[in-house]
Amino acid sequence: MQLEELLRSIKVERVYNDKDMRINGVSYHSQKVSNGHLFVCVRGYKTDGHKYLAQAVANGAVAAVVEEVQEAFDIPQFVVKNSRIALAQLGDAFYDHPSKKMKMIGVTATNGKTTTSYMINAILENEGFKTGLIGTVSIKIDDMSIPAELTTPESLDLQDYLNQMVEKNVSHVCMEVSSAALETHRVETVDYDIVSLNNVSREHIDSHGSFEQYFEAKSSLIRNASERSIAVLNLDDPYSASLVNQTKAKVITFGVNSKEGHIHCKNLDLTTGRAKFTVEILKAFKANGAEYIPGEFDIELSVPGLHSVYNSMVAITVALLSGVAVSTIQYTLKNFAGVERRFEFIYEEDIKIIDDHFANTGNINVTLQTLKYMDYKKLHIVYAIRGERGPTVNQENAEAIVEWAAKLGLNEIIATKSISHVTAKDKVTDEEQRVFEKVMAEARIQVDLYDELPDAIARALNKAEEGDLVLLAGCQGMDHGAEIALQLLREKNELRIEILE
Repeated sequence: MQLEELLRSIKVERVYNDKDMRINGVSYHSQKVSNGHLFVCVRGYKTDGHKYLAQAVANGAVAAVVEEVQEAFDIPQFVVKNSRIALAQLGDAFYDHPSKKMKMIGVTATNGKTTTSYMINAILENEGFKTGLIGTVSIKIDDMSIPAELTTPESLDLQDYLNQMVEKNVSHVCMEVSSAALETHRVETVDYDIVSLNNVSREHIDSHGSFEQYFEAKSSLIRNASERSIAVLNLDDPYSASLVNQTKAKVITFGVNSKEGHIHCKNLDLTTGRAKFTVEILKAFKANGAEYIPGEFDIELSVPGLHSVYNSMVAITVALLSGVAVSTIQYTLKNFAGVERRFEFIYEEDIKIIDDHFANTGNINVTLQTLKYMDYKKLHIVYAIRGERGPTVNQENAEAIVEWAAKLGLNEIIATKSISHVTAKDKVTDEEQRVFEKVMAEARIQVDLYDELPDAIARALNKAEEGDLVLLAGCQGMDHGAEIALQLLREKNELRIEILE
């Protein structure tokens, strides 16, 4: 591509040593530069791309987009106000605007982005579409899968993946959109057909500065949506509902409690933990050449939890907007196995064991609210305290647990620091431990604290009796909880058999 043509996609404020030439590629990482590349100096959280211009030139960069000219290099340099925005625009132009060639679905939420995206992808695949998926776990390009490094890739990498999807004749792409990606302009040039925001609760406060700034970033996916797109909003969530009149997009709303939207979930049965409900279309709407008139159809979920109901309502709405048959939606959700550690049943015999990510207050509330609907005798919670997230997060998480304790008959919690099962960046600090224990003590909830994860889980399994429910709850500190619990159960059952023999 000619440099002059490529530069038309960005606003250049000043030019140093201008000349036109052919550009073979665009890079923002100096080690990925090859001969004939345009190098974009991006300022990051930890380092500044301007420091690596010498390395980029040595590796073959023939021009650079910068925020500050470095006169030591005689290559053409093009000054822009924000090189992150320029990188997104250049990537989109270099790969010939790939998002315009596919149906783009952007999914954001504090909790449930991954599960919702996987649900949508599974429904679209079962309808016969060639799909792409971009998110926390992996990047799927039709039948190829690549491990993900970020929930939403850097803008240039994102455009590269989207271009590969176009080359593979992918028709529909479902993408998790993180608040960090929105704030750092990684998705600046993506042309969405459908966007959704399911829920917002306190998370990533430190990285954004405040909850208000976090919501500002999160909600920009909806607020900046174009008039030709559709926004799917959850009326049960006040933050999502507040955006109904703040977007140019056509808005389609749903609710489980609210009956004011286009789509309602009624007759919800969560007694087994796995939901059965009826989807009721209350208001007619048109999309994709199809018209949906008031009516209803039944849904059974194989994935448990109240949060799965909300995730599925997004997936169902997106599927209808994409012209998918109701029978495909019903079949897919009945057989959808879910995503690891999202209210995952790992054992269902004499006792039940659920493994849950339990990341923040929103996640905790919806998880414990689900338990309120379920049938079991006694609840045992093993909670991995969040390490290196600061006292505020741990206080808020503890307060969320306390709020549900009385409703769930919980007066004791087994906690762990998971010392041997977390890396240095997730170690629980003394201050984080203290604030957790303080909140529990004020609520008169006994805390049995263990340094090691296996000891905490063993305590719960030894206390659990037939008909009881054990919840393995926590983020990084509980990542190995399921395998430990199942191994302890195997050893316990083998011992029981030996005694019987």
